[in-house]
Amino acid sequence: MIKNKAAITGLGILAVLAMLALLAPQISPYDPNQVDMPHQLKGPAPSHPLGTDLYGRDILSRILWGGRVTLVVGLISVAIAASIGIVLGLVSGYYGGAIDTAIMRFVDILLSFPRILLALTVVGMLGTGLLNVMVAVGIAGITGYARLVRGTVQSAKKQAYVEAAQAVGCQDVQILFRHILPNVIGPVIVLATLDVASAILAASSLSFLGLGVQPPTAEWGYMLNEGRAYLRSAPWITFFPGIAIMISVLSINIVGDGLRDALDPKLEL
Repeated sequence: MIKNKAAITGLGILAVLAMLALLAPQISPYDPNQVDMPHQLKGPAPSHPLGTDLYGRDILSRILWGGRVTLVVGLISVAIAASIGIVLGLVSGYYGGAIDTAIMRFVDILLSFPRILLALTVVGMLGTGLLNVMVAVGIAGITGYARLVRGTVQSAKKQAYVEAAQAVGCQDVQILFRHILPNVIGPVIVLATLDVASAILAASSLSFLGLGVQPPTAEWGYMLNEGRAYLRSAPWITFFPGIAIMISVLSINIVGDGLRDALDPKLEL
């Protein structure tokens, strides 16, 4: 991983973004929700380096605070998806038979919907809001983890260490979580890293459609929605949040590629 300069660069950018988000209360020049109508739709200037929006709110401050929401939504959504998907994949791959068939048919049903459409459906059922967005995006991402873990478990359960654990009387839960899971977690880490980028895009899309974070909370996707009516007269409202999303997603994908190269020994053959 250290030899991969691109991955280290991406990791450095992510660290900077995370630090800026964590320090937003200390370093943001203005209150992100402070309305200042006399300065609405002002372009970048020394007083407002990235300009202001239609309510006179400082774009830079809102991007800094919005990063706290966007990055957390991505991480928690992936945690939800990975937790459920790993359990389904472990059970399905280890037991097989009717249990495997039932779980995989459920996964196939989820997989038949595009991720954003499935997330829209879940949000429509649960209602708008930050928590519901995280749950919706998490549910939409279960399929990848379930299928990946199932395949790796089917191969791993034939190994000698699993047979040895069964021979000494280990319970199935112990075999799954103490013996098999640590040996199949590498690909899951890579998928989870790459999936954070997809989760950020999905959550931002829901907020852009007005189904995610509700005003006046600063969030990059919702900021895009606010600026779409002013693309000609005040493009900075949309441009800078879009750049923030692009940099975040690109950095995460680069780090994910680096992790894949580092954790997959087959790539070195």
